[in-house]
Amino acid sequence: MMLPPAPPQLLDADGVPCFGRYTGQLNAFDWAALAPPHARGALWRLFHHKRWHYVALSTPTLFCGVAIVDLGWTSTAFAYAFDRHKGKIVASFSQDGVPGLSATVAPHAGASSRFRFLSQVISIEAQPQQRYRLRLDCGHFGIDAEFGPPVAPTLLAVGPVGEGGSVHATQKSGGLPLWGTVRCGAMGYSLDDGVASFDYSNGLLARETEWRWASAHSLDLGFNLQAGYFGAHENALWLDGQLYPLGRAHFDFNPDNPLAPWHVWTDDDLLNLHFKPEGARREDKNLWIAASRYIQPIGTFSGWVRTSADSPKRIVAQLAGVTESHRSRW
Repeated sequence: MMLPPAPPQLLDADGVPCFGRYTGQLNAFDWAALAPPHARGALWRLFHHKRWHYVALSTPTLFCGVAIVDLGWTSTAFAYAFDRHKGKIVASFSQDGVPGLSATVAPHAGASSRFRFLSQVISIEAQPQQRYRLRLDCGHFGIDAEFGPPVAPTLLAVGPVGEGGSVHATQKSGGLPLWGTVRCGAMGYSLDDGVASFDYSNGLLARETEWRWASAHSLDLGFNLQAGYFGAHENALWLDGQLYPLGRAHFDFNPDNPLAPWHVWTDDDLLNLHFKPEGARREDKNLWIAASRYIQPIGTFSGWVRTSADSPKRIVAQLAGVTESHRSRW
């Protein structure tokens, strides 16, 4: 089943969200005209409007994750570089920002996001012809990367969230051509001939939000899976330049030992993968008004995918990517 093209706006003329899964990018994510029953007051939106821009960079040697997050009442950013041969994180950055000053998350996936704290800077900059540039300068840790244009359609997912939230929308890319460099102290790494992907998300979420997530991409095959607050809305498969919806995702893993193997599958029998972690980024925060328990293992997926129940299985062999288990009180 192919997905329809993205609507021209996030909301229709009556303020009703255009719920569904689509191909293509929106040029604005704006909930201001949201109609009942999803509408909320200005103060509620201030504390529940969450936006983030995440980029993954993958080569046979290195995996990097970079995120800029606007929580409404504050902001944060993180980045890490994981050396896959050494099996460890060789550079990392994590910093909470000054509310209203440190972070600017783009109004849509095709615009630019920035984070600045003192001399530390991260920027995800939109370039002409659907290309992007990621620059990070955080002391001993630096990235200068370019990626794009897309070789497959971008996913747009719009849907409701329950249990204290309202609505959410996200753009996820497939694999993007990547080149550039990463500096980790005295060590340098090339990103040339690698693969990038991005996640732009924007929604009115519950104070307590929890999810499991998995994502991995080459230029011809990739997937995005989520189980938790957003249901199956963003589950998708990229294969040979096309984008296909996937069903509900299941994550079988040991929360007490997340570096043990994971089993991930969808209930439509279109994806069945085993994940072997090589290492992980962890961060637990417990502040007065917020808390977060987060782990993102980095590793490889092996198994199979297919585009329909009667189509042949495509073997997946050691595709680099991540899983994630995250619980936030934000």
